[in-house]
Amino acid sequence: MPQTASALGPDAAAEIATALNQALAETVVTTMLAQNFHWNVTGMSFGPLHELFQTIYEDHFTGQDDLAERVRAIGETAEGKLAVHLDRSKVTEGDEGAEDREMIRHLMEAQETIGATLAGLSEIASRHGDIRTEDLAIERGRVHDKFAWMLRAHLR
Repeated sequence: MPQTASALGPDAAAEIATALNQALAETVVTTMLAQNFHWNVTGMSFGPLHELFQTIYEDHFTGQDDLAERVRAIGETAEGKLAVHLDRSKVTEGDEGAEDREMIRHLMEAQETIGATLAGLSEIASRHGDIRTEDLAIERGRVHDKFAWMLRAHLR
């Protein structure tokens, strides 16, 4: 049965919040990854990559807020410490001295990682009848799939 945020039981809210905070951590780390690469990309593809990386980090900044606000809407605490995000995230920081193709590859893999995390979040939310979190996870997953595709296209 579909539920509003306030109708979720404490166990359901805690499980959903854990998955949301995982997605949040990976989004935070990937936001910084894209910004780092935006600042430091060089080479013949500087212009388009500089712009693409900016598009990604600007989108992800908004995505962080959406995920954190959903955690709060279900009555849980959104993790806000960078150290916690870095520790929790399956996405790792990137090397600002990397070549452009390595930046693209690393950022593409980050998009795929977040996409998989969001798919898991969607399943958890669906199991608990939390259609709003499920919808958020699906929509954010589409965004990350698109960015992964765009980045992958640069490597072909």
